[in-house]
Amino acid sequence: MGRLADWAGTLKRDVLALWLAARDKRTPLAAKLLAGGVAAYALSPIDLIPDFIPVLGLLDDVLIVPAGIWLVLRIIPEPLMAEFRTRAGELADKPRSTAGLVFVLAIWLAAAAALGMLLVP
Repeated sequence: MGRLADWAGTLKRDVLALWLAARDKRTPLAAKLLAGGVAAYALSPIDLIPDFIPVLGLLDDVLIVPAGIWLVLRIIPEPLMAEFRTRAGELADKPRSTAGLVFVLAIWLAAAAALGMLLVP
């Protein structure tokens, strides 16, 4: 259980570090875009797959976010990422992502519209 808690803490710190990386002018453009997308999704107050759906609801927390973090870590230079991680550890409040909220809501609305088109002749 201790290792799992440590892993979760590392994930939270890395998401905040990506949030910082997306706003830093020293971050390469591709990394900035990917970091911004991963951070926006992870910090969004709602999930693409709601957590109350058995098994699937936890996939984004267990697979999608860590995979996104892994991809970004491969692009951002290690010394720069170490600086972002240090700054992320010092942040007291976790930011919220309005962009992530809008993105997830847009996907849900598009899915609802597509389902409505299929069901209504």
